[in-house]
Amino acid sequence: MIYGTLLVISAPSGAGKSSLVKALLQADSGLALSISHTTRAARPGERDGVEYHFTERSGFEAMLAANTFLEYAEVFGNYYGTAQPALEALRQQGHDVILEIDQQGAAQVRQRLPDAVTIFILPPSREALYQRLTGRGQDAPEVIQRRIGEAAAEIAHCGEFDYIVINDQFDQALADLQAIIHAQRCRRERQLIAHAALIHSLKQE
Repeated sequence: MIYGTLLVISAPSGAGKSSLVKALLQADSGLALSISHTTRAARPGERDGVEYHFTERSGFEAMLAANTFLEYAEVFGNYYGTAQPALEALRQQGHDVILEIDQQGAAQVRQRLPDAVTIFILPPSREALYQRLTGRGQDAPEVIQRRIGEAAAEIAHCGEFDYIVINDQFDQALADLQAIIHAQRCRRERQLIAHAALIHSLKQE
């Protein structure tokens, strides 16, 4: 049985991570997205079990007490976390699982699952990051400045990741991510399982 790879993808706000992950999932049926739990209320258009598993605080804390989460954090008074049993079920089904989290969550995952493959996505320049954040037209200048500061703090940890992808040209960044996934699928341990019968027959004299 092939056990899927856990792919942890992190990026500062404005680097284009969500668009790249969406494109990856659309292009590759062997990938699955890990859906996080959160105690925050659903926003208009969000659906339970699609964007998040929306969970009552008491339920989230019960899961915490049961050590259910692979990683979790409290952000602006709301909990966010990745339930390990659901993630492992996807991997046992042979899916390579994408986990979109920040660098702090990635650090927690590395400690608990050293076999996870970690990828950090960078914008091509500070100017591009600023343009992407301001181009949304949704945030006040002070919010944008705060996000730029948060982005700098996130980027300071990029050297802790296995791979770094620069999202300058979208198609190239997507191809880089696909190359990483393909390389992981070609690793010795996985190929020995996937092609055990072939390898056995080729070894016969």
